[in-house]
Amino acid sequence: MSEPRFRPTWVEVDLDRIRHNVRALTPPGVELMAVVKADAYGHGDVPVARASLDAGATWLGVALVEEGLRLRLAGIEAPILVLSEAPEGSEAVLLAHRLTPSLYTRPGLARLAAAARGPVAVHVKIDTGMHRVGLWPPDAAPAFVLEVRDAGLQVEGLWTHLAKSEDDEVTTKLQLDRLAGVVESTREAGLAPRYVHAANSGGVLRHPEAHLDLVRPGIAIYGLPPGPGVGEGFELRPALTWRSRVAHAKRLQTGERVSYGLHYELGRPSWIATIPVGYADGYPRSTTGEVLIGGGRCRVAGTVTMDQLIVDCGDREVAAGDEVVLLGRQGDEEVSAWELAASAGTVAYEIVSRIGPRVPREYRG
Repeated sequence: MSEPRFRPTWVEVDLDRIRHNVRALTPPGVELMAVVKADAYGHGDVPVARASLDAGATWLGVALVEEGLRLRLAGIEAPILVLSEAPEGSEAVLLAHRLTPSLYTRPGLARLAAAARGPVAVHVKIDTGMHRVGLWPPDAAPAFVLEVRDAGLQVEGLWTHLAKSEDDEVTTKLQLDRLAGVVESTREAGLAPRYVHAANSGGVLRHPEAHLDLVRPGIAIYGLPPGPGVGEGFELRPALTWRSRVAHAKRLQTGERVSYGLHYELGRPSWIATIPVGYADGYPRSTTGEVLIGGGRCRVAGTVTMDQLIVDCGDREVAAGDEVVLLGRQGDEEVSAWELAASAGTVAYEIVSRIGPRVPREYRG
């Protein structure tokens, strides 16, 4: 039995838009891995994974063994790549549920080889300059992949992650050149991995030379570009709308101050509305942005509180029960994830992925 829902705050996810985006992002002759880590960037991992596979994705990507396990327990059988090396003690679960591991350290290789019962396909991650995780320096790769082979494992893939593909052609070219050098030296050593992959969302949208055998878009499959204005020709369609309703409204006079700290002072008589959404739901506490009510924009007034926020609607009369759009479109107006991110000093990735479990998800399509 589902939990009762009383608070009028919810997220709508349009799965047909996910399907459209996956199709738009799949280059001809190239496979696509839909990255559904972090609960599909706040959109819901299982529904998004199924919609992505419906639209032609052949792989799924997750950050954690636990995330891959959740997809398997939901009955999803597609190949799933765990994008970071499995933590010590998780290898048996990873292998039992047919998750594909990433490898880039000798301790990780030793643990995986000890847990394996027969050949296991792995993807070796190369650090080509982002320096988060991956095998470094790249010229160490041939020796490492031979160790992987000699340990009884199959090197199915070689991959890297692009650090600035949305806005930096020089750095992206350097990373791709380093990866190409690894591929060439690996083949000279007698190994030819089935998959070579590098393209995240920025790589898909801006760098056709990065498409290789497999692309790995994350944020773009949700209809959000990796940077403002990136990939406009792809006609990405945002899949998420965050809605609520006015819980309380009042008319206040000039000089009244609102919310914790009383930092926001009215410069004119205004309608003030309280919305039952707060930073405990993932709405950014630091925002100075706007929401949509009645097709118009209303500015967030003062500090966002844990469970509620207050907006200044000026002369626009509002009443309890009026629909509020925190993210998405209402009439001719739209608040995008990048707009809200800019008002909070962050990025669209954080805005959508931090929408918390207190906010129910509803699915269309």
